[in-house]
Amino acid sequence: MSIEQQLKRIIQAATAQRASDVYWLPVSSGYQVLLQAAGQLRPLMRVKADVAQQLINHVKYQSNMAISDHRRPQLGAMTLTVDQQPLNLRISTVGDFMDRESLVVRILYEMADATFQYLIPDQRDQLVALMHRSGLILFSGPMGSGKTSTMYDLVQELRATKMVMTIEDPVEIYEPAFLQLQVNPTAKMAYPELLKVGLRHHPDVFIIGEIRDGETAQIAIQAALSGHLVLSTIHARGVYGIAARLAQLGVAPAALRQALTAATYQRLVPLTDGSLATLFDIVTETSQLVEAAGRRTTTTWGQLIDEQCTLGRLDLETANQLKEA
Repeated sequence: MSIEQQLKRIIQAATAQRASDVYWLPVSSGYQVLLQAAGQLRPLMRVKADVAQQLINHVKYQSNMAISDHRRPQLGAMTLTVDQQPLNLRISTVGDFMDRESLVVRILYEMADATFQYLIPDQRDQLVALMHRSGLILFSGPMGSGKTSTMYDLVQELRATKMVMTIEDPVEIYEPAFLQLQVNPTAKMAYPELLKVGLRHHPDVFIIGEIRDGETAQIAIQAALSGHLVLSTIHARGVYGIAARLAQLGVAPAALRQALTAATYQRLVPLTDGSLATLFDIVTETSQLVEAAGRRTTTTWGQLIDEQCTLGRLDLETANQLKEA
């Protein structure tokens, strides 16, 4: 089997599990190939070190990266046809202290291919209704919980009448109807710079991949206050942790009250029938968010989990894990 065929076989296995990322990581005996799917890192296979290095070199060549440089971080992109379907891949490599190179491949799915579901459909209706307002809507939750997929799904109904601009690092979902910009620090195109450029294009809706620093937070607040609908993700443990995180980034409580339309925390949860679905903790009374102290989730979050457990859709172990948030 050729290196190209091996790569296609691995990516095919990844797409079958709807994995977002594929990792080639060095271990004591060769390389381990792992898949990031539904918020979990799952082992796929082990390969010999020389075979893994051939594959990494092949990917780097196809992505216009420097094959001879095995130590410094490199970023690239390539297209791979799997099952007669072209896939856009984002590539990242870096070497460890022993000069063993690791590879991460992010798979970009088209929105039309999305297969996620909402555990409680009424929650989607509630979030869709918010898309017709202006202001800042924030999505928190662990990695792999579907935050980006949720934002894209909710904005789909606006694409015919509104200009939607996304700024991401990297672009995770390909949507031709949106103007999609990708962060590129080497070209001095970080989140703040792209947001400033984006405002000059006068989009109706911004999707910001992540608020990760104070300058991005401030520009997102300004865009929301100036009449845009701004959707973004932020790292926080529970919906009530969002205000505290923004305070760490220098956002004043008064500005947050004015700009914030809603905040959510979400989890991608395994159901008893073997499928996956997204559950949300939603706060639209932003004063509650700013004034909450010592809590991570709302009382509604626990009630929804108990209801789904009673209905037999969640098992007790999953329910208890979700309550711990």
